[in-house]
Amino acid sequence: MAGNVNPTVRRRRLGQELRRLREERAMTAEEVAERLLVSQSKISRLENGRRSISPRDVRDLCGVYEVADQKLVESLMQMARESRQQGWWHAFAELSPTYSVYIGLETDASSLRVYEPQMVPGLFQTPDYATALIAGALPEIGQDEVNSRVQVRLRRQQRVWDERNPLRLWAVVDEAALRRVVGGAATMLEQIHRLTECSRLPNVTLQVLPFSAGAHPAVNGQYSILEFPEASDSTVIYLEGGTSDLYLEKPHDVQYYSVMYEHLRAQALSPEATRGLLDALARDYRQALG
Repeated sequence: MAGNVNPTVRRRRLGQELRRLREERAMTAEEVAERLLVSQSKISRLENGRRSISPRDVRDLCGVYEVADQKLVESLMQMARESRQQGWWHAFAELSPTYSVYIGLETDASSLRVYEPQMVPGLFQTPDYATALIAGALPEIGQDEVNSRVQVRLRRQQRVWDERNPLRLWAVVDEAALRRVVGGAATMLEQIHRLTECSRLPNVTLQVLPFSAGAHPAVNGQYSILEFPEASDSTVIYLEGGTSDLYLEKPHDVQYYSVMYEHLRAQALSPEATRGLLDALARDYRQALG
């Protein structure tokens, strides 16, 4: 394992290896759970990397799978120890454990494709826009938590601007997200300027899906496609929910959402036409300010 691999990705790789061992034994997760006197959901969470894996978990699972290679067992237990280290985002894990999982994956991703129907993607948001958006979306939380969430969002954006290891980002944003006034006209004007600036980065492709596109393949909502530098790491589809998130890795799911994204890109404005629309929106917001 490379030393710079983040803990979330370590857990995911370890979970994939444990799943492989189970499948080699032709055992179901339910059968393993019965042998270890744990819940089936625990086995599933261990295998999909959504739960911290202890060396003892690894030892017990390898015992059930009758793994004779002690060097492999020790290697997997070491992976488990490394996976329990904490990335920078764990300081904010109390805000949302599921969000923490996503940030860990995003931090290690080499490329990200995202479709946003209702808001400017978080990796492009200005501090004022993010503050107004979070406060409006989560009216029950206090200002301190709003500020913490904004800081996490701004920290995530460093990958977009990192000259040594930039995130390859392709974003399709619905026109509705740009016309929805979040925080007032001044906030929106600043946000439109930020989008224009980001759209000129060599690692960013930004397209707007105009109202004129009509019905399209992603009318059901937001999703993201994360790809990783290691060929052994499967692509992940991330679907954000109100109370829980969904991560899809099965090949047919990845294929479905990837094809759908190609259709979105084809129906969206070109990057050049997108900047033209952003210029027009900036004029509208300036006019609204008088």
